[in-house]
Amino acid sequence: MLVSAKEMLEKAKEGQYAVGQFNINNLEWTKAVLKAAQECNSPVILGVSEGAGKYMTGFKTVAAMVKAMLEEMKITVPVALHLDHGTYEGCYKCIEAGFSSIMFDGSHYSIEENVEKTRELVKICNEKGLSLEAEVGSIGGEEDGVVGMGECADPNECKAIADLGVSMLAAGIGNIHGKYPANWPGLRFDVLDAIQQKTGKMPLVLHGGTGIPADMIKKAISLGVAKINVNTECQLVFAEATRKYIEAGKDLEGKGFDPRKLLAPGTDAIVEIVKEKMELFGSVGKA
Repeated sequence: MLVSAKEMLEKAKEGQYAVGQFNINNLEWTKAVLKAAQECNSPVILGVSEGAGKYMTGFKTVAAMVKAMLEEMKITVPVALHLDHGTYEGCYKCIEAGFSSIMFDGSHYSIEENVEKTRELVKICNEKGLSLEAEVGSIGGEEDGVVGMGECADPNECKAIADLGVSMLAAGIGNIHGKYPANWPGLRFDVLDAIQQKTGKMPLVLHGGTGIPADMIKKAISLGVAKINVNTECQLVFAEATRKYIEAGKDLEGKGFDPRKLLAPGTDAIVEIVKEKMELFGSVGKA
């Protein structure tokens, strides 16, 4: 059964580790992430962007698949199904579809409008027992056509949003989605520290977890980050394993073209990278 991410993140913040959010794109992805979480005895958050939701024919399809999979795979670790970078309308669709957690990305609105819409969603999520993530200061890189430059959030704006009663806060600290450029200056720990001072016990979220060096990840966790999002890295290892399989001509041997065989190496690669991340984030054995 799906749970809200609130409790798992509060525990993580207290225990100084982070729970990974791994974005899912299809059945293989979902199965791989759940398998890794169960084997690592780790809580996990399945992230679904609006683009991925559309690709999988809609949020209801995603929720139904995930719920059935938890049962069929006998998953016992806490799992949250979370809308990633949701629009205002998307949030309502996911609440209706049965997601257990949502993110409202109001970072492109004025702070007044971001506060107003977040306040309304806090009320609904509290009534339904869902966790809600808010964002302040846009995360750089490209996500579903939205390109941001990796701005840093204003700690006072972070406090204004945190005080509305959201469950977790994504604050831009120079992190970006996708691959990091060679000249990336790194995370702004001074900004993260200032945000944590103002938001207290609020679990903070680090988007764009792919390509951030391990020591920076550990430092971010020590400064209050309790949720780290990973997407690009899973896509890269999946593509690499699939390419190797085809280049080795395995799709031409016997029934090697069968999608169950063709997609297996990529799926296994996702399981491995997710386990590696859980190890790094410190969530292994914390379920």
